[in-house]
Amino acid sequence: MNKKNVKVVILAGSRDYGRCPIASRLPVPLWSIAGEPVLEHLIRDLARQRIKDVVICYNGDASLLQSSVAGVNSIRLRFLNEQLPLGTAGCIREAADGERDQLLLIFPAGIISPPKIDVLISTHRKSRSDLTVIFNPSQGNYNIPGEATGIYVCETSVLKHIPKEGYFDIKEGLISALLHAGKTVHTVVLPSHAGNFRDWRGYLYAIADYLGNNPKLNADLKLSKNNGSQAVWMAPNSTLDSSVRIYGPVVVMGGASISEGAVVFGPTIIGRDVSIGKDSTVINSVLWDDAKVGMNSEVQRCLIDYHATVPSNNVVEEKAIPFRKKMIFASSVSSLLEVGRNNASKLQQAVQQQLGKLDLKLPDWIQSRKTTITPWFAVGFVMIAFIWSYWPGLVYLWNIWQRSDEYSSGLLVPFLAIYILWSNRHDITQCPIRPSVWGLGVFLAAQGIRLFGLFFLYSSAENLSVVLSIAALVLLLFGWRLFRKVSTVLLFLCLILPWPNRVQAAIALPLQQWATSSAVFCLEVIGYEVIQEGNIIHIGRATVAVAEACNGLRMITAFFVISGLVVLLVRRAWWEKIIVLVSSLPIALLCNTVRLTITAIAFTVLTGEHWEKIFHDFGGYVMMPLALAIIVTELWLLAKLTMIPVKEDVIKKR
Repeated sequence: MNKKNVKVVILAGSRDYGRCPIASRLPVPLWSIAGEPVLEHLIRDLARQRIKDVVICYNGDASLLQSSVAGVNSIRLRFLNEQLPLGTAGCIREAADGERDQLLLIFPAGIISPPKIDVLISTHRKSRSDLTVIFNPSQGNYNIPGEATGIYVCETSVLKHIPKEGYFDIKEGLISALLHAGKTVHTVVLPSHAGNFRDWRGYLYAIADYLGNNPKLNADLKLSKNNGSQAVWMAPNSTLDSSVRIYGPVVVMGGASISEGAVVFGPTIIGRDVSIGKDSTVINSVLWDDAKVGMNSEVQRCLIDYHATVPSNNVVEEKAIPFRKKMIFASSVSSLLEVGRNNASKLQQAVQQQLGKLDLKLPDWIQSRKTTITPWFAVGFVMIAFIWSYWPGLVYLWNIWQRSDEYSSGLLVPFLAIYILWSNRHDITQCPIRPSVWGLGVFLAAQGIRLFGLFFLYSSAENLSVVLSIAALVLLLFGWRLFRKVSTVLLFLCLILPWPNRVQAAIALPLQQWATSSAVFCLEVIGYEVIQEGNIIHIGRATVAVAEACNGLRMITAFFVISGLVVLLVRRAWWEKIIVLVSSLPIALLCNTVRLTITAIAFTVLTGEHWEKIFHDFGGYVMMPLALAIIVTELWLLAKLTMIPVKEDVIKKR
């Protein structure tokens, strides 16, 4: 096949905020392989395989990616910036040219040992497949598919099955759409691991596999032997003490310095200008340029960032160690504190003087009502300052509520909280207003959490500081009595926050598997003949793919909001309210199972993508009143079970 008509689409994704501190700072495609960015390494490999047309899809600022591949001139490169996430299939839609392209190859940007393209194309053609999914071999049996590589080979005809706009995924959307349309989807197992990775653990595994296959490295790295060890590549200007022991495969790059008594076990890469101290040990790790390991330390299965430091007399295992500007940050904070201490009295005197002048200029009607107006003015001023300070974070939350079905219920939480406060206004107004200085301490703690999130690019900490700051301001302005009265409402406000990425990623797959298995169980109980393949349900002639979006997480978040609202409005014993809250999780899972079961049955009757989509969405909406009805029934049962029977007095007539 003429490779001029083959287009490669590289999915570079976006920065992975929150999960990995190094990935938050540096996108995965720019991680280093012996001094060369992963993306550049992939592009050069594609060029050697005579690929001419490549599109790189990235969500965010692509300037760093562009600079990393600026030296590759033999390939026509185009960068596609996703303003909003398009999904893997959505990127194919935007990158492909249906008239000129004959075949599309999709690669992840984080891949170190890409397979031979000629073999992929030949296998795809022989199977007469519309879409071929490439898998790594499983450990112990190279004929059984292991983890997915993220590599796909597809015909341009699949573009007809991708919606013209919006988010669309290959695994969760395109494959099921092709199967539903009667198209062919095949899988291929590679003879060796492709070296694809998404985090630092996968990166270390891919590097180990790469070095174990005698790779071709830069010309300045000379293959040598050291004390009978395995392969060791060394730059001429690296400095090693005569007592250093190296057991390959190990790469030692230019300017690296390894002191006496140090031991290095491969597979390991020691970057440019790296310093390893006396009597230290490095095992199965990657140290990027200018990293430093102190004396008498041990580094095992770690990724050490550019300019990062492992102090002396330390043992670190299985960690990603990012670079942190500790000294600069600490000196800045100490300078600010010193300035504050030196000028506190002057600032207080100046503020009091200006407030006194302002008080004299106020109209008489304001001065007569000053004791009434001042508290409301202070509250209004604090609210405006809070919104102004947190405006970027509030906009971020708003965008999540708008885009994410899992957290769209968070949009209702502030309004429901206001309604709850209004419903309890009579009790709240009875609380005396006695501002507490403890609120200032809580507010400073909230800002510390916010600073932590900003400094380490951990968005969940920034989001949490929003609710903590609101709670701190309530305590500061109104005091402990009112704070205790509205504490449950403040806790309810936490439902506006999206879950941390690590938590969501950990529960998404188990929820998806539970949703599929429970739906299959219900269908079999009803009497349908069902076959389950992973997260795909075959029922009759219909095929239903249980996507990640159908795992029930959106129902869990929505039902927590519903149950929280009910608990805060009804007047019941505390233990009854806890039962209602805890039961919201099984109710959500039950309703999601019912929805999937009914949807699968409907797909055996309904034909046409339009009707299937309408019923799919309608089924989700119907579950909300069902869940509310279950909660109301639960409250009724609790009332009946805990009601003390009343004995009737019997009046006897004589």
